[in-house]
Amino acid sequence: MLSNDANPLRTAEVVSTVSGRAPCFVFIGSESRWFNIHGLHQGVQLLSGSTSDLGELARAAAGWRDGARLREIQKAAPFIKVSELAEAHERGPAEAVTVQWRLLLEGLRQKADRLPLARQALALAEMAAAEPKLRQLYPFTSHWSLHFTTCTGFPYAWDVPFVDPLRDGRYRVCGPSRGTVIGEADTVAAAIAMVVAALPANCGPAVAGTANDQRG
Repeated sequence: MLSNDANPLRTAEVVSTVSGRAPCFVFIGSESRWFNIHGLHQGVQLLSGSTSDLGELARAAAGWRDGARLREIQKAAPFIKVSELAEAHERGPAEAVTVQWRLLLEGLRQKADRLPLARQALALAEMAAAEPKLRQLYPFTSHWSLHFTTCTGFPYAWDVPFVDPLRDGRYRVCGPSRGTVIGEADTVAAAIAMVVAALPANCGPAVAGTANDQRG
């Protein structure tokens, strides 16, 4: 375990032997004996948890260092949280894309009854999920805009158009850059068709890693 130069008395990092696993970081509570741990793999937070037990913390860090799978780390250190999406990322990008689509749709459905923009975003996501060229990409929303990326880790790649629901019930298709407007559409179907028509050549399926990895 190495101290972190930014705050050597309160933070430390543990380097992993697994390619793509960033060092996991340990943060020590400022007012009480409490330890937080976080670990990224190819731009995705897979490891997280908080404990006051230094022994548990050491077992979790050792598991991350040695390449243990998430459930193995959790078995050795039960304070570790393992989400469905984290396990999907661990199985590979195709699994991560599948689970992310389902969780995105479920989340939007929970909000659609209360928020008009959520209803519009849900309609977009449902139609996009039925389009094979978009279903293979990793989806996410930001301020109700529906985005698609060719990588499953953050920072995401901005190489695919996205759709903004408008408050008048229409849709604006933009991208790939944030300030480029492709056009506006009266219907969900028209908006999704505009996205598909503007996809870059040989787009998808989404791969593990980040936009930085794609550039590198």
